[in-house]
Amino acid sequence: MGNTVYSRSTRVADQIQREIALLVVLEVADPRVGDVTVSGVDLSPDLRHAKVLVTPARGTDGDATVTALNRAAGFLRSRLGRRVRMRRVPRLVFEHDRTLEHALHIDALIDAALEASPAAGEPC
Repeated sequence: MGNTVYSRSTRVADQIQREIALLVVLEVADPRVGDVTVSGVDLSPDLRHAKVLVTPARGTDGDATVTALNRAAGFLRSRLGRRVRMRRVPRLVFEHDRTLEHALHIDALIDAALEASPAAGEPC
């Protein structure tokens, strides 16, 4: 094995990410949630607060999805407590992960710049 530092908080965040992804699919009945990907969990150093980053499916209202998940946060926290062994289950706050949207926007800008250049397609 390498010398990779893999802290306890990172391991816990990874486990919470997996469990929340399953719980959203299996337990959340709110139709506003729809298809959502849990793209990451940022855990506070004291393991009491977890910011859960979600990416809603394209074509869905991301803000409505995040609002619905935040309303279900207490329910999801209680279910999470049954699935993970922790002294204290962190408080969950869901946020819209806009990384994919940002990357697609940058890609579109690059494509537009390449099409607009006079020597498009020619090597430098």
